[in-house]
Amino acid sequence: MKPINISQNIVSLSDFKNKASRMLHEVQSSRCPLVITQNGKAAAVLISPSDFDLLTEQARFVDAVQRGLADVQNGRILPDEDLDKEL
Repeated sequence: MKPINISQNIVSLSDFKNKASRMLHEVQSSRCPLVITQNGKAAAVLISPSDFDLLTEQARFVDAVQRGLADVQNGRILPDEDLDKEL
């Protein structure tokens, strides 16, 4: 995913409604997220499906690492010898 370009990648909801098809195509082809504002405040971010998949995969990985670190801190680990026996 590319970084947001403030001058090009932030649009109002009314502009998005008027140009939705073109903006959807642009997000998919450029892989740049699009911030949609409502009443002058960020209301949504539109990203491509591939970027969404990447973000959710990364979030699952970070969650798994955090769970593993918590297991180590709480002593929920197996010594190498015990692991070898279980395998």
